[in-house]
Amino acid sequence: MADHNARYISNLTRDTYALILAGGKGSRLHELTNWRAKPALYFGGKFRIIDFPLSNCINSGIRRVGVVTQYKSHSLIRHLVRGWGHFKKELGESVEVLPASQRFSEHWYAGTADAVFQNIDIIRDELPKYVMILSGDHIYRMDYGNMLAHHVETGAKMTVSCMSVPTEEAAGAFGVMSVEEDYRITGFEEKPAHPAQQPNREGYCLASMGNYVFDTEFLFEQLRRDAKTKNSQRDFGKDIIPSIIADHNVYAYPFENSTDETAYWRDVGTIDSFWEANMEMVAPVPQLNLYDQSWPIWTYQEQLPPAKFVWDEDGRRGEATNSVVSGGCIISGSTLRQSLVFSNVHVHSYGQIEEAVILPDVEIMRYCRLRKVIIDRGCVIPEGMEIGFNHDVDRERGFRVSEKGVVLVTKEMLEAL
Repeated sequence: MADHNARYISNLTRDTYALILAGGKGSRLHELTNWRAKPALYFGGKFRIIDFPLSNCINSGIRRVGVVTQYKSHSLIRHLVRGWGHFKKELGESVEVLPASQRFSEHWYAGTADAVFQNIDIIRDELPKYVMILSGDHIYRMDYGNMLAHHVETGAKMTVSCMSVPTEEAAGAFGVMSVEEDYRITGFEEKPAHPAQQPNREGYCLASMGNYVFDTEFLFEQLRRDAKTKNSQRDFGKDIIPSIIADHNVYAYPFENSTDETAYWRDVGTIDSFWEANMEMVAPVPQLNLYDQSWPIWTYQEQLPPAKFVWDEDGRRGEATNSVVSGGCIISGSTLRQSLVFSNVHVHSYGQIEEAVILPDVEIMRYCRLRKVIIDRGCVIPEGMEIGFNHDVDRERGFRVSEKGVVLVTKEMLEAL
């Protein structure tokens, strides 16, 4: 039976084309997305956010993928070409970049539905039976094959992946749905200020994860209809889903059903949530297990030497505890605690670094003290600088201090000093 199920799902994934929407600006991340799209943002020590939905596709057996780009996409496209450009089209597999190109109008992508509509001819050429539309800016692991099987078995025209989220977290941030006992969607509201609670779970609502499965022809019909509709915002959550739930079978798929583990999904859309999600990776047993070889997260990485820790003297000892340190790093006579350090970071002597997320190619000079910080790529922290200990001083220097006290430092902020 297990072999039959595996073969059944394999046939479904082979008949599926995945489209990852990766054009998001990520404005709530402020300076972290000044020069990059949110899906290109670094995560977990060596990955980028886009690697998670892409790896989910490959691990699920979906090997025909398009990545829709728009906002400040250079670093994202460069990463996709270097890390995901090795698939062979002649073998029925590809990861293609689909930049905004005004194929059907004079405008850039006006919304999520319009981003798909403007690539409708590319999807049609692939001749898929199902189209999976995925958000490109969340951190999670998910077997899409199970969602596809659920879509087919319910006879749905569209399936929306969902999960229970606290109402205060969902307010103004996520699409929220109401469902019947069999998870047929009866109501959908995009980013409501006061989300409707689940009947059987007070304080929680059923939130959309931004991942959808469509029967291909049904998707095309709805996109064409929406393109002709006046005052439409060309968005799945605001326009497409509310317009079809009354007359068509649209089902929710609980994310919890896709994994045997505790469901892990993070929307790292703010400075605080980005810092918190990265900090989760340094736990002894993190909920998101990046070391699981049965579901690897693929990425592009440079060939770098191993991390090195040097000096072993009182007051000058290179060490790291409860931390993740990537290749190419040199920790020279400083102490790191509860920190996540990306590649090619050089920490000079006599420093104390705690609860830090340090992006690639950073140099931290001697006698620095950092606490609860995000250091953006390419920064050089001057000798003796203290960050995170006095937020008034941090603000005077031009650094950004978040609501929960995380200090963001970028190269431009340091140059302004």
